[in-house]
Amino acid sequence: MKKHLLLSGTFGLGLMAGALPAAAQSCEIPVGSVLSITGSMAAIGKAIGDAGQLAVDQFNEAGGVAGCKVKYILRDDQGSPNVGVDAAKTLVEIEKAPVVLGAIQSGVTMPILTSVTVPAKVVQISCCSSAPTFTQLARDGGTGGYWFRTLPTDRPQGVVMANIAKTKGYKKIAIIHVNSDYGVSLARSFKASFEKLGGAVTGVTPYNQEQASYRAEVNAALQGDPDSLFLIAFPADGATALREWISFGGSQNLLLSNSLRADEFVKSVGAQYLTKAQGIDNAQTEGLSVDAFNKAWTAKFGKAPNGPGLHTMYDAAAVALLAMEKAGKPDGTAIRDNIRAITTGDGEVIYPGPEGFRKAKELIKAGKAIRYEGATGPISFDPQGDVTGPYLIWGVGDGKLTVVDKWDKKRVADAITQIDK
Repeated sequence: MKKHLLLSGTFGLGLMAGALPAAAQSCEIPVGSVLSITGSMAAIGKAIGDAGQLAVDQFNEAGGVAGCKVKYILRDDQGSPNVGVDAAKTLVEIEKAPVVLGAIQSGVTMPILTSVTVPAKVVQISCCSSAPTFTQLARDGGTGGYWFRTLPTDRPQGVVMANIAKTKGYKKIAIIHVNSDYGVSLARSFKASFEKLGGAVTGVTPYNQEQASYRAEVNAALQGDPDSLFLIAFPADGATALREWISFGGSQNLLLSNSLRADEFVKSVGAQYLTKAQGIDNAQTEGLSVDAFNKAWTAKFGKAPNGPGLHTMYDAAAVALLAMEKAGKPDGTAIRDNIRAITTGDGEVIYPGPEGFRKAKELIKAGKAIRYEGATGPISFDPQGDVTGPYLIWGVGDGKLTVVDKWDKKRVADAITQIDK
């Protein structure tokens, strides 16, 4: 019968990589995940969860972590901070997970971080929470170093979208945004950047999630006669709001946030209304590591990994597992202290997949350094647990999501420098 290994001193001394007794091969290490599987994020939440499961399955195929099988425990936060906190408490206090992956929404991630994972000294790695408040919290010492995320913050997104708006010739833009840390910060970044580039924002209208209608918000946003709309929303709510925007005569010159890059959103709105739309999402560098993930995903699910959070969730899980392997034990502090050791430096490069993870385990056992290059490409966490990365610009053509353009890290950095002058 399998058993969970508790974070005890005895276990910590006995479970070092390569030193696991044969009798302990039936051990099991829990890795927790809190994601929005239902609610306004349901269109993308399940696939993001599948990306975490894929990393765990591949690591188990390679032999598990320090000789133990990894158990991936996914909990649904339903888009609610309270539900998310309760789910995280269960993972940490009952399941004894030393790592929590998630959440998707910044407004759910933050209370989990401050009230559950940091006090328990458990590592939390988010695939998808981009609000800059986490950076400031880390800077102020509020995360204890237990916080990481595998996607960039909102600010670069706002800068890139402002540049796209200027290139397309938009002069007067209305913003409708979800009333959350994510929506507020991205709207603020875009507004400041677009105005710096000479444009005007006619209004910034927040909305609360899971309403039956957003007519009041749409009518407010239409004031000032905007020539375009920047919609910062999650798929279900965003589709409702956009249908109403169009029905009230709003412009089809549309800018869309990364969380709307979902087939369900396109289908719900109607692809014929999105031919002028352009959205943003986090992108991946080109190379063998990205190809390895893309091929594995396509082989398992029969389609390309298109959609937000897939690559970044896989990397969140892989980084946690490799750091745990390096640490030799499922202890939050030890995992925290080894995350940068397996992602930076001159170690031998490790790619996603069972072969890469098996190679990593062998090198770690031999006392050699490794450097993980993941589904998003090379990963480097700054002192606040943040990363930088490229972006892709997406649109809708022939009824399907398409990639219109890509912004590499240098292009993004140059745009930010221009805005900051």
